[in-house]
Amino acid sequence: MAKITAFKSRRSYEVDMCHGPLARQMVVFAIPLMISGFLQLLFHAADLIVIGRFSTHEALAAVGATGSITHLLVNIFIGLSIGTNVLVARYLGAKNRKEVSRTVHTAVMVSIIGGVLLAFCGILAARPVLSRMSTPPEVLDKAVLYMSIYFSGMPVIMLYNFGSAVLRAQGDTTRPFYFLLLGGVINVLLNLFFVIVFHWDVAGVATATVISQAVSAMLVLRTLMTIRGPCRVKWQALHIKWDNLREMMWIGIPAGFQSSCFSISNVLIQSSLNTFGSAAMAGNIAYNSVENFGHSAIDAVAQTVINFVSSNYGGRQYGRIKKCIRFGLIGSCAVIVCWSIFLLVFCEQILSIFNTNAEVIRWGTLRGYCIVPFFFVAAVMQINTGAMRGLGHSLEPSLISIFCICVLRIVWLFTIFRWYPTMLILLIGYPVTWIFNAIGVTWLLKRTLKKIIPQISEPAEESLTDG
Repeated sequence: MAKITAFKSRRSYEVDMCHGPLARQMVVFAIPLMISGFLQLLFHAADLIVIGRFSTHEALAAVGATGSITHLLVNIFIGLSIGTNVLVARYLGAKNRKEVSRTVHTAVMVSIIGGVLLAFCGILAARPVLSRMSTPPEVLDKAVLYMSIYFSGMPVIMLYNFGSAVLRAQGDTTRPFYFLLLGGVINVLLNLFFVIVFHWDVAGVATATVISQAVSAMLVLRTLMTIRGPCRVKWQALHIKWDNLREMMWIGIPAGFQSSCFSISNVLIQSSLNTFGSAAMAGNIAYNSVENFGHSAIDAVAQTVINFVSSNYGGRQYGRIKKCIRFGLIGSCAVIVCWSIFLLVFCEQILSIFNTNAEVIRWGTLRGYCIVPFFFVAAVMQINTGAMRGLGHSLEPSLISIFCICVLRIVWLFTIFRWYPTMLILLIGYPVTWIFNAIGVTWLLKRTLKKIIPQISEPAEESLTDG
């Protein structure tokens, strides 16, 4: 009897993505993901608040100045974790236990090796790249220190991301949430301790982040080594299966390359933004950290769509695929419209939490008014891109996004912004490129669904909620 209870307890963490009421299952899956994303941003915001309140706005600018280059170096491997997510979910839907196990063990090895490579690259690239980004002299040394410490923790950061991708693929978003919550609490406490007591400034914030990520990564790894089923990790089975790696790369590399291209354009935007001074940098960084809660909500729904589409595609449950895409679009747009209204109404009050400098608040408010009203466009773009990846088509939406987000933004920087070099013109480039991207990916998804999914005969009485 005890064994049966333990088995049920383990299964209670998982969502059956191929059967049952679709809307309820997607909500149950998405909520821990959404809260996890919020917690990650909240803990990062805590980093910024501690720095902004107990140090200088130059230190706040230093922490934020590393964001775009960090994303540039990390995103290829994060793309591979998306490939892991899609493949494991598809093989689980198809009940192919052997391929599930091979993919999981390959993913863990890639995360460890990739983390070590990223650590070396990030530490070596810190000063030359930040210097080329026109980082102000009063910010540069602190930014280099923050980036070097942060990248030293890259092996555990990668392990957490890949391990969480495996757990999500089997319908478990709850335990990664618990692990992130514990790590985040540790992060905040260590932030306060290192910055207020030891006066470590940006070094304290970076060290706290690495320690908290290590705790979360070890908990994820322990879970993977103790769970039952094909996703269980065994030390002796840890090696790279090249066939599985190639499939992960086919899905993940375009996604990672797309994100890296976004980061290239963001590096150029950050370089242009840096020319407005440290107050403008701090204001944009502060508002961006709050703005990212909206992007995190969209990303949680997009991750849900990826997993449900991939699992149902593998299990040949074609009737559920269009429904989960539809529900993802409705849900993400509803959430993001509410969040946008909140941000616009309480813009100045939110910014004053980070820093009370009037110039910092003025620059941050300008960013909010330029970008937040167009969040719903980003939601459409992300959900439809997630659906394409769930169907195993990662290259096409990535090419569209690279052209719209990267190429068009760079063109915008070197034409419109060069002719009218104001912060307003610089920021308007974000929503303009989102609109083109959303149109292109939506057209692509409609075309792809017609090609790869057989004619779906759905009973007239079957609704979104009865699966």
